[in-house]
Amino acid sequence: MAPKNNAKAAKGKGKDASADDAKGKGGKGGAVKGAQSINVRHILCEKHAKKEEALEKLRNGTKFDEVAREFSEDKARQGGSLGWKTKGGLDPAFENVAFELETSTTGNPKYAEVKSGFGYHIIMVEGRK
Repeated sequence: MAPKNNAKAAKGKGKDASADDAKGKGGKGGAVKGAQSINVRHILCEKHAKKEEALEKLRNGTKFDEVAREFSEDKARQGGSLGWKTKGGLDPAFENVAFELETSTTGNPKYAEVKSGFGYHIIMVEGRK
């Protein structure tokens, strides 16, 4: 899971992440507005090399949940599912990236990367409300 912590994080570039995502600081703006909760999945890897292997599988068309089962060090049995999370309930770096992502499916994921105090995350969002 990605609970709150004060670790400094740096945003990576996922398949659909843009440089614009990293520009906002503290504001509510962004491409996707209004959602107060998201249904989120992630792949957590302690090592950068393992995260890169997982990204390669995703780029080659493997479903997100299958990659999570193989590579994630958190929630692997659930295909990386963290379930519904509200704003303020996640690590700030993770949350900033996750709430900016467009919704997608595990078969055709739109994902982004972020580094937190827990390791390297690959994040996708399945729903928002």
